Amino acid sequence: QVQLVESGGGLVQPGGSLRLSCAASGSIFSRNAMGWYRQAPGKQRELVARIGGGISTNYADFVRGRFTISRDNAKNTVYLQMNSLSPEDTAVYYCNTAPVLIHNWGQGTQVTVSS
Repeated sequence: QVQLVESGGGLVQPGGSLRLSCAASGSIFSRNAMGWYRQAPGKQRELVARIGGGISTNYADFVRGRFTISRDNAKNTVYLQMNSLSPEDTAVYYCNTAPVLIHNWGQGTQVTVSS
């Protein structure tokens, strides 16, 4: 069974940065595009960024230019570098394949942007 373990969240001031990590067990990681998703209170989960098996990336408009997704296939890990954070980025961040293939989501990592 594939497991997803997100980490790296925390409390940061507006304008600050965080780097999230997601470790995925199993072989599904290397065969699929991976994505970072987020869910803010009272809102639906949304795709933030996606990275293909190579270096192709896609970003939601609301993070383009501020967030960078990357992956290390040798470590089965995907990263999300988040810069210029704003309170609107406050959410629980999750990783999964993109599109979603793993039904058991990880616990996510909380990102709170507040002064």
